[in-house]
Amino acid sequence: MKYSLGLILVLLNINTIYGQKINVKREFKFAEEQVNYMLSEIERADVKPGQVSPRTFENGKLKLVVSKDWTSGFFPGVLWYLYEYTGDAKWLTQAKKFTAKLEKEQFNKGTHDLGFMIYCSYGNGFRLTKDENYKEVIIQAAKSLSTRFSPQTGVIRSWDHHKDVWQFPVIIDNMMNLELLFEATKLTGDSSFYKIAVTHANNTIKNHFRSDNSSYHVVDYNPENGSVNKKMTHQGYADESAWARGQAWALYGFTLCFRETGNRAYLNQANKIASFILNHPNLPKDLVPYWDFNAPGIPAEPRDASAAAIIASALYELAGYSNSDMYKKKAGTILRSLSKGYHSPAKKNGGFILIHSTGHKPAKSEIDVPLAYADYYYLEALLRSNRK
Repeated sequence: MKYSLGLILVLLNINTIYGQKINVKREFKFAEEQVNYMLSEIERADVKPGQVSPRTFENGKLKLVVSKDWTSGFFPGVLWYLYEYTGDAKWLTQAKKFTAKLEKEQFNKGTHDLGFMIYCSYGNGFRLTKDENYKEVIIQAAKSLSTRFSPQTGVIRSWDHHKDVWQFPVIIDNMMNLELLFEATKLTGDSSFYKIAVTHANNTIKNHFRSDNSSYHVVDYNPENGSVNKKMTHQGYADESAWARGQAWALYGFTLCFRETGNRAYLNQANKIASFILNHPNLPKDLVPYWDFNAPGIPAEPRDASAAAIIASALYELAGYSNSDMYKKKAGTILRSLSKGYHSPAKKNGGFILIHSTGHKPAKSEIDVPLAYADYYYLEALLRSNRK
């Protein structure tokens, strides 16, 4: 069969847009080079006592955090993903080293972020090595997280700060920490962790979402009777706006809840959230969202590569449950966009892989910078794309 030159060019163009796979091998090679550079930068950095893990590169400096910071588990997770992809023992050594720095956080009852801190580090470590010591840390961390659950509200308290602003705040990010609880039930047979996770997820569906399936950032509960005091934002543009990373957390969180429970209510919720994100008129063509879907200065607003990476990773998993090629294509588009327009220059930005993320714009913090969690979910999305 013969094709005209014009038709061939059209077909090649379609393949470039829709069919071309991300070059996972090349991306991991770049990631290895960057992380090697980051390790050397950590050695040279002015590391203060207690600082254990890189979080960002801002104002010309590599910034590390203490183990109780919510982002402390992401760099160990990056190292575990490098080991998973390459099988190189040097990454195993580094992953073990940086994971061990977080061990005491298994007893931390003052944060809801133990899923980020412990599951991204020790969770991946246990998955890849079956180290019994890692297992025990995961179980203890789940016990600590469970102490923040209130039977009166039916949710896990997110924050203890700003008690003058709210009584029992729950943020959409908290959906990500439920994976730690599901894992603890699988490891122990104790269903209490599972029950807390599904109760939290059910009440999040009930109270966190608007009619268009976008999520509020913060819901404040009455700690005595569980009624909702108010719905608001902390890191988004406005109380009624759709903070981009919040939508990403919601998508990922309900996708993992379906994986762990088989409850189709969670699958339906994840599909609704995906539809909101992917069909939003303010989503750019490269599918890397602005930091808030309703930010007033669009298109002159910062992007959030971290939200894009989380969305891509979630879409790859959701595609399998929904039998959706469209989700795979959208996730692939995001990864190609990140690889082409959001790479850090080699051996720059402290060794982070991605640039152009936004942490907390209302607080004028971490705007248009690399962030550890952007790199973590980018590598996770690459691994998931490689399995499809």
